[in-house]
Amino acid sequence: MEIAFITNYPKASIVLFATLVSLFITIVNYFVLDKNKMHEIKAKQKALQEEIKKHKDNPQKMMELNKEMLSHTGEMMRHSFKPMLITFIPLIVFFGFLKTSYASTELVKSWIWWYIGVSMVASIVFRKLFKLP
Repeated sequence: MEIAFITNYPKASIVLFATLVSLFITIVNYFVLDKNKMHEIKAKQKALQEEIKKHKDNPQKMMELNKEMLSHTGEMMRHSFKPMLITFIPLIVFFGFLKTSYASTELVKSWIWWYIGVSMVASIVFRKLFKLP
């Protein structure tokens, strides 16, 4: 089943879909993520990076700081896992729809690259607007 909008305006439709999906993911992240905790972890990581720069000549201290940095990275990943679980299934279904919909358009081989490019830009814009880390 194809939508006329996709076949008539494939580039505009992929821009619209990528923007809407990025907005959906950003909204889920906005309501599910503990933003204060994420900002706190990022601040700790930034401070650790500064410490690592100070101790370039001390490999033992650098190893300790890198180990601590890795623990913060793991904590950040655990926090971002919940929104990913919420958005994963709907996105898989949606990508199946997109793949079949763009099979008969001029974007048959490049729709995914259009999607990735637009979604990256839209995601950056929406994350700034929603003040997400």
